[in-house]
Amino acid sequence: MSVQTVRDYLATFGLGDRVMEFSSSSATVELAAQALGVEPARIAKTLSFHGRETATCLLLVTAGDARIDNARFRHFFGFKARMLAPEDALRLTGHAVGGVCPFALKDVEIEVYLDKSLKRFDIVYPAAGSASSAVRLTPEELLRCSHAKGFVDVCKGWQEDAEKPV
Repeated sequence: MSVQTVRDYLATFGLGDRVMEFSSSSATVELAAQALGVEPARIAKTLSFHGRETATCLLLVTAGDARIDNARFRHFFGFKARMLAPEDALRLTGHAVGGVCPFALKDVEIEVYLDKSLKRFDIVYPAAGSASSAVRLTPEELLRCSHAKGFVDVCKGWQEDAEKPV
């Protein structure tokens, strides 16, 4: 998929004009934060995991400073967190690693969840379909346009007591 595909998809929500493209890579949390001039925690990283069935995929969008808590993940989803290989992420989502995002997905059966680590921010920046793009969204806009099933609590490493928007 391309940035234009994501832009067109987000335009159906009135958000297509929020997509940004960079001349440098934004493929990692650190690079995206540099490109945007924001703290790394505001980067909404999309992690791709094997789903319940081996041929399916689950996407989890987290704050840039959050890490998967394997016990919480297993308790909530009922299976072990196993990340997709880059070629599987591309095949299942339509987006290459570094640009994986919860928009304009290749397979509409992919389950998308947002981690509550995102809720402490007024604005977050997920990728927009390439390793040099991002989109500016509120967590609620992200929830709506990603068709996420909701917010979950499966991460650690972020300041859980700082959930108020800043």
